[in-house]
Amino acid sequence: MIKLMRYFIVLSVVVTLAGCNLGPLKKRGGKSADTTTEIQDEKNKYTDKEDSTAKFSSGESMDVSSLNDPNSPLSQRVLYFDLDSSQIKDEDREVVTVHAEFLAAHSDITIVLEGHADERGSREYNIALGEKRAKTVKQLMTLQGVAENQIQVISFGEERPVALGHDASAWNLNRRVEILYTGY
Repeated sequence: MIKLMRYFIVLSVVVTLAGCNLGPLKKRGGKSADTTTEIQDEKNKYTDKEDSTAKFSSGESMDVSSLNDPNSPLSQRVLYFDLDSSQIKDEDREVVTVHAEFLAAHSDITIVLEGHADERGSREYNIALGEKRAKTVKQLMTLQGVAENQIQVISFGEERPVALGHDASAWNLNRRVEILYTGY
């Protein structure tokens, strides 16, 4: 009888996990940044003030093809955070707003917000911090009209670093939330 109950418990867990459709979280590829120059170049792609200001002031209407256009404001999909913080930086609020407007206009499109942390702190702390960061982004998006069922939050904590170094520049890149459009 006990073996039968264990079997049903294991079976129910497997069926539940099989029913979860996370979809592809993201396409991973390319080189990982492992030198200081490459890390700074990677961060500059997302934080160049003049370039991002020009992107957001274009006023163009965005359709689904904008998701794959490197010149679209929707191409900026990484938000960086300060140490032990889940507060969205002022310069990243524009990024969140652009994505929120796009999602509100396209209710059939869903995203995954991946929360990440650097390697410092315990595993449990970093998982919680990554989740808190992603939930903060979700909250701001829902306040701007995005339906909650369009957004899935997941935290990887320190488990998926984008920079493999053990210094401040690597840690800065690893404290992030990535906006991933499912199916695009």
